[in-house]
Amino acid sequence: MPRFLFSQVDVFAPAALLGNPVAVVHGADCLDDEQLAAFARWTNLSETTFLLRPTIAEADYRLRIFTPGGELPFAGHPTLGSAHAWLEAGGVAAGSEIMQECGIGLVGIRRTDDGLAFRAPALLKSGPVEPEVLNKTLSALGVGQDQVLRVEWADNGPGWVGVVLDSAETVRSLQPDLSKSGELSIGVIGRDLQGPADYEVRAFDPGAGEDPVTGSLNAAFAVWLIPLGVLPPQYTVRQGTALQREGQVFVTSAADGSIWVGGRCVTVVDGQLELPTDR
Repeated sequence: MPRFLFSQVDVFAPAALLGNPVAVVHGADCLDDEQLAAFARWTNLSETTFLLRPTIAEADYRLRIFTPGGELPFAGHPTLGSAHAWLEAGGVAAGSEIMQECGIGLVGIRRTDDGLAFRAPALLKSGPVEPEVLNKTLSALGVGQDQVLRVEWADNGPGWVGVVLDSAETVRSLQPDLSKSGELSIGVIGRDLQGPADYEVRAFDPGAGEDPVTGSLNAAFAVWLIPLGVLPPQYTVRQGTALQREGQVFVTSAADGSIWVGGRCVTVVDGQLELPTDR
């Protein structure tokens, strides 16, 4: 059986085991869709990624992102973790930014003082949620309308419904009943006046439960709320508190209007794996 370079990277992590892990398989071009999906089911992580040769001239590599339940066009922490693994394996960007090809197109990634950051993609779906969606969201979170400042679609791939709550304390105190959310993926954010970060974020998925630290959701909040002045041009996020993680996310707006979502990556597992293939 062929051997593949394999990495498991902790993303948005101030130190190992405090962020969100992603499994990365290098050089996976010979694997078909079912083999990719089977390995993602086997790892049983929130996401497993596969590095392949690009099909777009501007890209440095192509990335496919799988959950145990299927493929995603984009996700944030897998993007950073995979770029980190690619660089550690000797990858060299052709330009000033690393260019990742994935389901939503090209995503730029750059080095920062805080590790790596990806350019937040545009929202695929935005605007007010339907009354039925609003009712499901509030019911699942167990909050009253008086605790909610805004609710809108903020979907950049995973399908987020974004909820702005009145405080970080409200965010941390949530005990959601995801059986009431249907198929909705719900993200919440609240301002923290006492730190250690400016905002607290939590992410809930009906299939996977609570996600430790979520790049796509933080990107969606930034793209939605920075232009409105609800969020400042630069801020920090803490996520994963309820899961005994200490995820740190750094959000910055550049002079050209682009928004960058970043954090530190730590390789925890580095080795080889064997996967059966008939190619």
